[in-house]
Amino acid sequence: MAAVSLKVAGLFAGIGGLEIGMAAGGHHAQVLVENSPAALHVLRRRFPDAKLETDVRDVAALPKHTDLVVAGFPCQDLSSVGRKAGIVGARSSLVGEVLRLLEDGDVPWVVLENVPFLISLGQGAALRLITRALTELGYRWAYRVVDTNAFGLPQRRNRWYLVGSRVGDPRDVLLADDCPKPTVAARYPDVACGFYWTEGMRSFGWAVDAVPPIKCGSSVGVPSPPAIRLPSGSYVTPDLRDTERLQGFPVDWTAPADEVARPGERWRMVGNSVSVPAAAWIGGRLATPGHYDPSADQPWSGATWSRRAAWANLDGVVHTADVGPWPVWEPRLPLVDFLEFPGKPLSARAASGFLRRTGKGSLRFPDGFLDELTGYAARIPSTALR
Repeated sequence: MAAVSLKVAGLFAGIGGLEIGMAAGGHHAQVLVENSPAALHVLRRRFPDAKLETDVRDVAALPKHTDLVVAGFPCQDLSSVGRKAGIVGARSSLVGEVLRLLEDGDVPWVVLENVPFLISLGQGAALRLITRALTELGYRWAYRVVDTNAFGLPQRRNRWYLVGSRVGDPRDVLLADDCPKPTVAARYPDVACGFYWTEGMRSFGWAVDAVPPIKCGSSVGVPSPPAIRLPSGSYVTPDLRDTERLQGFPVDWTAPADEVARPGERWRMVGNSVSVPAAAWIGGRLATPGHYDPSADQPWSGATWSRRAAWANLDGVVHTADVGPWPVWEPRLPLVDFLEFPGKPLSARAASGFLRRTGKGSLRFPDGFLDELTGYAARIPSTALR
């Protein structure tokens, strides 16, 4: 079967993670919509042939013959670390603009991306609204939580993806590939491990031979990179260029933003972006679908949505799918070898603050980790940069 090439409209495009992935699958971005001036500056440089729009609410209609809408709609009101306002939050309710444009156009395919917390927030109200609307618009749909770690990147990052179609079977795009849970022999203290030094009471994002999900930082552009404990016993925060690479972008992909934005804005954009290899996998399957066997799937009748994957045909009957977050498992370098640029030493202030917070919570930590970090904080000069 010949690969299919689709004309793409990218909504809430950010720095183009979904769109790069679609391009890897042979699809072409016609129009990109993004309201951040810094991100628009990046898009202008990286997608010179695409038409740019600044506000999705001002887009009256999609270009004729649009085959695919991709949208990583704002997640601030849906994130487990955000305000949890749900789908009615000012930012996340913008998904309604996606539905409006789909209703007014004749678009065969749609791909949505967001945080997995969308599945459970408000007892699934956000997911129920989106999927019911898609069914009413004539879309079959499938969703799945996918881990960036599956694609050869040492970042543990689960994200929710939904594929909907009026012409094809979205299950053959999103559910056809599945790998068993990989066996990882690496253990602390033999390998680099990532964690969030800004946490410590209720969670700390511990990731073995990987970093936890890259975050966007504060609303005023203050970076919030993870800490990485190296096998040598030193602690660093990664260079921005390695953070771009951890999301699958080329080095300095966001560099054009420095011309128009304050320092720290690039961190925010990278943290908000879609991991490129995950998008590329979806783009590849849109071009050349696989085959999903739903014979073992059961109709969903519970009070909570499946945290892994589900689908529905036009009858609206939801079925759970027994697939995991790893559609593939690509070889990857150990985290310590993946990093190409020197990191900044974690400051004594940052390490000490983390240690104080651990004393106020009830989290369990790897044996020896807190003692080692205490020794590090005592050794590092107090003037070391955060």
